[in-house]
Amino acid sequence: MGLRKRVILLFCVTLLAAACRRETLARADEAEDPAATKVPIIRVRLLVEQDKVMVAAAEAPTVDVGSGVKRLNFPAGTEVPVVRGPQGWQVGNLALGGGDREMVLAPAADGSVRVNGQVHRGRYRLVPVAQGKFDVINDVDLDSYLKGVLAKEIPERWGEEAFRAQAIAARTYALYEARTSGGQYWDVWADTRSQVYGGIAGESPKARAAAEHTAGIVLAYGPSGHERIFKAYFSACCGGIGQSAQDALGDSDIPPLGAKYVGPLCNASEKFNWPPVVIKKDELTRRIRTWGARRGRSEKSMGRLARIDVAEVNRFGRPVRFQFTDERGARYSLSGEEARWACNADAKGGATLLSSFFKPVSEKDAIRFAEGHGFGHGVGLCQWCTQALSEQGRAHEDILRHAYPGAVLVRAY
Repeated sequence: MGLRKRVILLFCVTLLAAACRRETLARADEAEDPAATKVPIIRVRLLVEQDKVMVAAAEAPTVDVGSGVKRLNFPAGTEVPVVRGPQGWQVGNLALGGGDREMVLAPAADGSVRVNGQVHRGRYRLVPVAQGKFDVINDVDLDSYLKGVLAKEIPERWGEEAFRAQAIAARTYALYEARTSGGQYWDVWADTRSQVYGGIAGESPKARAAAEHTAGIVLAYGPSGHERIFKAYFSACCGGIGQSAQDALGDSDIPPLGAKYVGPLCNASEKFNWPPVVIKKDELTRRIRTWGARRGRSEKSMGRLARIDVAEVNRFGRPVRFQFTDERGARYSLSGEEARWACNADAKGGATLLSSFFKPVSEKDAIRFAEGHGFGHGVGLCQWCTQALSEQGRAHEDILRHAYPGAVLVRAY
């Protein structure tokens, strides 16, 4: 082959490679048009309505209650109480005032401050919420936050590609929450209400490596050139059939969060099938009324439960809506996840349902929840499916396309 032909061929291959990369990693401004390349800050709600927290520092941190930054020189490693009293904020014996304003506690170095024995990257904000009470918020950059999430969400023994896939899903979820939180002073919970976050103590070598390897990469969906991030839900085990975000949680119906059939892919999970759960009708009635009262729904006045029936299934046969009937003949329609939440409300250590993928059998004095499958809501990425695909040698990009059909990988920062 002549030199001219080789040059032309090399040029074509280069163009093809660039095109493929654009398809996999769309430009950030096409996906989200970020104003800067800085790593976004995630605001994690660690503690709620505290009247006191204990703080210790290996190095002197700074504090600001709106009147200027001060350095706290209390004894290294010694715990001191932080309270918000009638005279304002007080750290140990030091009165700082400004009780109607938030307190910003900034460590001298990552991990040098402990709050109630826990250590996190980033800084802390103590936000007044009620008389004498405050929330503790951890402001931490997104990639550092992920280092404290990944090993809490999936086992350390799982594969590298599973960790990378989980990192991108968790980053997308957190970034979506941050960008849609409105005027709220926090973005995510530190537990399963968002995603589990263990701070520095929750980190592992695989977690740190996955967060760093995938830094800035998120999932997006939409017309080419106008992709947007979405709420990238994930759960532990789908039980063979996932449900849509619309059916499960009332969210928008988009292909990446649609129902899907995966068969036995996640059957390595001990929760793929679970044994029947039997709960007395009187106990279920109490739980459902409790849930209804918390939600301001008519179930709060429900009569004694008589039966539960499957009212609707998705196209793959997973129940997505149930009908609850009381002994007075009143009927209540609940989505699958609402049914699970209602049946699990205020369980007080009693039996609970692992998912909404079950067959209710109405007996004389109890409901038997038979043919149970999966763990969690079953929307989006299934963590046990992710590990199974990782064991098959699939790259994290392919795993994510399987989990979120129609989504693309983009660089958000």
